[in-house]
Amino acid sequence: MNHATPTAVDLYVRAIADDLDDAWRRGVPTQPPSARYPDLDLDGAYEVQQINIRRALARGDTPTGNKVGLTSRAMQQQLGVDQPDFGVLLSSMYVPNGGTAPRSLLQPRIEAEIAFVLGADLDAAEIGVDEVLRATESVLPALEIIDSRIADWKITLVDTVADNASSGAYVLGTPVAVPADLREVELVLHRGDDQIASGFGRAALDHPAECVAWLARSLRVRGEVLRAGSVVLSGAVHASVPALPGETFTARSQALGSVSVTFPAATQEESQG
Repeated sequence: MNHATPTAVDLYVRAIADDLDDAWRRGVPTQPPSARYPDLDLDGAYEVQQINIRRALARGDTPTGNKVGLTSRAMQQQLGVDQPDFGVLLSSMYVPNGGTAPRSLLQPRIEAEIAFVLGADLDAAEIGVDEVLRATESVLPALEIIDSRIADWKITLVDTVADNASSGAYVLGTPVAVPADLREVELVLHRGDDQIASGFGRAALDHPAECVAWLARSLRVRGEVLRAGSVVLSGAVHASVPALPGETFTARSQALGSVSVTFPAATQEESQG
């Protein structure tokens, strides 16, 4: 049997994947891949992402959908990028509504979003807002907890893509029928009783369904189809907010309802550290 000799790109893609996987398992952030491998491009970054998703699946995780990130101007400006990205949602990332976030998160930040549950595959030749809305079974208020295995969030676009789009965990509210105009749906984020952020659906690529369409088109280029039953987080409607131990966050929407999560209190070691 002939085996192709690994190229330099193959080797550094594997090295980046190993480093990010080690950072996740050890709970110690690493340095940005782009700083050590300046030739890393988006294709290579998505290959890094897929290597570590395959590792997670081999360890018993299961895919539940996708997240679209960097869809709002606020998030793009916050992280210094100019285009969306996507990552894979896994069963281990799911937190029940009103539940407690994983203690394993390294440097979590929180975002309020509109989530979609698909009732049909998105496999048409042309996919836009109308096709997404026809395929959508329900929408939900969601909290995405983004996290980074890269120290101090010093990331470029390829860094966050390689790191599964800085995924951490996600929380879903109760499914509801799609409102008449998702662009005008407002989400208000509270920390405890204090309102700390808000935004409308139109903040995400002008329409949250366009975020799902962008994802479906991006997956098609890679030979994949966004399947019925998938959960899709369409992206933050405001800049992300740091989450500290013991804090409770709630996103509220008149159209969608509410969703909340609490971060575990600091351990004695963490308090002393």
